[in-house]
Amino acid sequence: MTRPVRVAIVGAGPAGIYAADALLKSDAATDPGVSIDLFERMPAPFGLIRYGVAPDHPRIKGIVQALHQVLDKPQIRLFGNVDYPNDIGLDELRTFYDAVIFSTGADADRALDIPGSDLDGSHGAAEFVSWYDGHPDVARTWPLEAEKVAVLGVGNVALDVARILAKTADELLPTEIPANVYDGLKANKALEVHVFGRRGPAQAKFSPMELRELDHSPNIEVIVNPEDIDYDAGSIETRRGNKQANMVASTLENWAIRDVGDRQHKLFLHFFESPVEILGEDGSVVGLRTERTELDGTGNVKGTGQFKDWDVQSVYRAVGYYSQELPKLPFDVASGTVPHAAGRVLAGGEPMESVYVTGWIKRGPIGLIGHTKGDANETVACLLEDHTAGRLPAPTQPEPAAVTGFLESRGVRYTTREGWYRLDAHERALGEPQGRERVKVVERDAMLDASEPGN
Repeated sequence: MTRPVRVAIVGAGPAGIYAADALLKSDAATDPGVSIDLFERMPAPFGLIRYGVAPDHPRIKGIVQALHQVLDKPQIRLFGNVDYPNDIGLDELRTFYDAVIFSTGADADRALDIPGSDLDGSHGAAEFVSWYDGHPDVARTWPLEAEKVAVLGVGNVALDVARILAKTADELLPTEIPANVYDGLKANKALEVHVFGRRGPAQAKFSPMELRELDHSPNIEVIVNPEDIDYDAGSIETRRGNKQANMVASTLENWAIRDVGDRQHKLFLHFFESPVEILGEDGSVVGLRTERTELDGTGNVKGTGQFKDWDVQSVYRAVGYYSQELPKLPFDVASGTVPHAAGRVLAGGEPMESVYVTGWIKRGPIGLIGHTKGDANETVACLLEDHTAGRLPAPTQPEPAAVTGFLESRGVRYTTREGWYRLDAHERALGEPQGRERVKVVERDAMLDASEPGN
């Protein structure tokens, strides 16, 4: 009897689960069958959904329901709290599987190369997101002493950071934020949040719905300077050809012409301001210097030589995520991705045997969560093509029990799909007395304890 194709997927976020789904929907799932193990370094699955999406976005978290439908398939096993490569490395994975797909995402901050980035009070947005999302591996407290804060970047992460800083803790209490995050936000002193983009409204990378949600808070006054509403030929072409860009620009135009109201927190959206230096005294942030820019006709901008210093005491750098290098795999430092051809990992320009990538580690941290489906389909098609052509070396220990035996011999305290459901039920039970959907458990050991049978 022919055995199923054994595939390991490292990373159980949306990208990894979409890859599993693509395998399950393939012809190979019928003959000879597929057997998939998801390895996740967190005790819980869902990656970016759990630890990268703002807690006041339940709509996006609804994607979890669709991911659950895949995770529940009998051909899939989940091994949570298993770290690559410390708990299991590439050589071991090849021993147990026909192929390995890496879908480890991007959770670090891309560097911003301007003076002052390393000052006390200068923060990477990814660090802040991990804190307010209750990531087990970050500090439990966050310094929120600044009354005036700058956020650098015009993507959805910048909006998330600005919105969380501008909302009140009580406004966020109905979400799943853990107690330490609520206490931290309760002490937040921010009264003004300034978001800076070096280009214009037509080039902003906000999603229209995400932008409009800023204005839904009864505590946030969104302010746009009419002088920042400017378009050149390239900008007009962008608006005509991109419905989302046009909607964003229209929203910003409407905000620029309205009267400023009296909501307690002010959130300013600045365009044509390029950060050139984070200003410091005694090692701490005391301001931000920007250069005014202007459109050059193509939608790009050039500096004007006019500089302005902004009175802020904290700066959040939301200029993009960056993937961690994966041992035993090639890595392009500039793009923060693994070199590949349609998902096949390339080492020295040649495909590595049985190793593939999908998601942000493959294409970089761009696009929305749903865009990773196309990545997954392409990668899985290549994997199955290689299997059919006999290009995948057969594993020496393909039995599913060999993996659990290996992890147990290493003393790895791993979680399972059933363990995740126990943790899920535990978090929901914590939220129930307060009328909340859930309260997220932060400590790794507490997550593991709640995942154990009998809890």
